[in-house]
Amino acid sequence: MWTVEELLPALPEDWERCLAVAAHPDDIEYGAASAIARWTAQDKQVTYLLATRGEAGIDAMHPDQAGPLREEEQRAAAREVGVDVVEFLDHRDGVVEYGPELRRDIVRAIRRHRPEVIVSGAFSIRMVGGMTNQADHRAVGLATLDAARDAGNRWIFPELVDEGLPPWGGVRYVCFAGAERPTHGVDVTGEPLQRGIASLAAHAEYTRGLGVAGPEPGPFLTWAARQGGPALGVEAAVLFDVHALTFEGPPPWL
Repeated sequence: MWTVEELLPALPEDWERCLAVAAHPDDIEYGAASAIARWTAQDKQVTYLLATRGEAGIDAMHPDQAGPLREEEQRAAAREVGVDVVEFLDHRDGVVEYGPELRRDIVRAIRRHRPEVIVSGAFSIRMVGGMTNQADHRAVGLATLDAARDAGNRWIFPELVDEGLPPWGGVRYVCFAGAERPTHGVDVTGEPLQRGIASLAAHAEYTRGLGVAGPEPGPFLTWAARQGGPALGVEAAVLFDVHALTFEGPPPWL
């Protein structure tokens, strides 16, 4: 159970557009999707960007079959939380490399969708509960943080300007789910959590392929959200490690 001396602040919600960036289909559904369900219910626009198609995720299924299946499950999962636009890059599942190519691909999406908030997964070696993080998660999470700043600099990836994508420096927050030391939370009590559960349940074939390692969506996400709730003083919450890229109000030295 989460214990804190002081409650975490709620993530500000005075924004309109969010881009959720993940390594694989199903990554967003392990918690963040419940927060996204809350936001789409507020008429915020949320777009998904997946670095891979998850083709290496089902041991008993060849990647040529698994990729299209997991892509379709991700689109179905997104619909459960009110997300209509799901885009896939073509990085190879399991061996995603941090570097300029990945950063450029994410910058391209940021400049196209112009989000104020970006959601991704923790890029630390350890995640919440001391769990060891996966290689693709680490690469994509760190690239996402760097791309959020790259997007506002016309001299980084100037070829994107030639594609008709001018700089976008409007990202206010980059929020990492599953972080070992979260800084903010989102109340997902009630309907948002239920929609998040339905979103994870849409990955039925993938979860079945995990066998006994695949969690039951309802009990697992309910437990996780209730673990996070006390940090925010609510019944159920999704917690994020938030990087603020702009000052709220005047600079602190003024």
